[in-house]
Amino acid sequence: MGRAGSPPEDEAEGRCPLWSLPEELLLLVCAYLDAQALGRLGQACRRLRRFVAKDALWRRLARTALNTGFSARGADLVTGIPVKERVKVSQNWRHGRCRRVPLLKWKRNLMPWMQLDGDYLYLSQAEDIHVYWLDPNVTSLQCSPQVVFSGHQEDVCRFVLANGHIVSGGGDGAIVLHKRNGSCSFKFLGHEQEVNCVDSQGGIIVSGSRDKTAKVWSLSPGRAGKCLHTIQTEDRVWSIAISPLSSSFVTGTACCGHTSPLRIWDLGSGQLVTCLGTDFHRGAGALDVLYETPSTLLSCGYDTYIRYWDLRISTRECVKKWEEPHDSALYCIRSDGNHMIASGSSYYGVVRLWDKRQTRCLQSFFLSSPVSSPVYCLRFSTTHLYASLASALYGLDFTTS
Repeated sequence: MGRAGSPPEDEAEGRCPLWSLPEELLLLVCAYLDAQALGRLGQACRRLRRFVAKDALWRRLARTALNTGFSARGADLVTGIPVKERVKVSQNWRHGRCRRVPLLKWKRNLMPWMQLDGDYLYLSQAEDIHVYWLDPNVTSLQCSPQVVFSGHQEDVCRFVLANGHIVSGGGDGAIVLHKRNGSCSFKFLGHEQEVNCVDSQGGIIVSGSRDKTAKVWSLSPGRAGKCLHTIQTEDRVWSIAISPLSSSFVTGTACCGHTSPLRIWDLGSGQLVTCLGTDFHRGAGALDVLYETPSTLLSCGYDTYIRYWDLRISTRECVKKWEEPHDSALYCIRSDGNHMIASGSSYYGVVRLWDKRQTRCLQSFFLSSPVSSPVYCLRFSTTHLYASLASALYGLDFTTS
């Protein structure tokens, strides 16, 4: 109810001079407003509140904000969450406003790896991979997973979700394929020593091992498990990633020799395409690599730097790099495909958020102080971040007001 003597709100809305403008022109006027001004405009009346909630008004702001689900080219990769809400949550990411919750704890010290798939989290636990449903309204996970995938005789090192399968490499040198609906599995001996990393795309698996080889495997019907190429890397392979075009893949090695730890190989022939960088010191192994686009990728490792490579510009030098402030090795990195990077450090469970447009990290979260543990793996959505440590899984909820 309005104040005494004031016109009803519907009548006041009708008198608003803004509504004499065509909607296209009103959208153009509102395009000059920032998030705060749009929010204030929406408080004027109910009709404006509905109008300024339109996704079209917030897309421009979302493309320049952190982790709103928009790629560097402007494509919207998220459905079901209004763009206005994502811009609001983005401010929490930037300013470090979140609720930190230990979601799961275990007694053994492990090196867990994980993947997100919508509302489900896949987490390696020793020889198995457990699947948990993520309920955003609870502060912990159920102790019993919904599904358990087994098949390795030793710990799972890394795994990926691809084409309806879980592809995992383990300390037993084996590669195991599970159908994600749990109907069947396939296992073959991949390497002479532990399989440190795997990736899969388009009917192909690539794997890297402590035995100083990288291998390319077929998943085609009738040829599943057939080795197409064996590449002598002359160094232990810690990380691996297939290009989005499925034409090449990159290996990250221990850098114990005189060659670059980052090398790109042709997927069809197995031949070396190029080496990345020339200024790595001995022991600067690459522990994690990921492609953002066919021509850009990120790497991190023992040399304490996140490096951003653009193959169109140079393969000899990265175009940007960010140094871990406490001189810690970086075990893992993830990107929103636009402006934000998240990294996991080797001490005290430190997760850091970075804006590519800045030189220093935005926010730091210490998840295992005073007991030190690396962040072995991290994943995030537009609202939550998950970090796996030696004996716990942590969740950071950025939807908090």
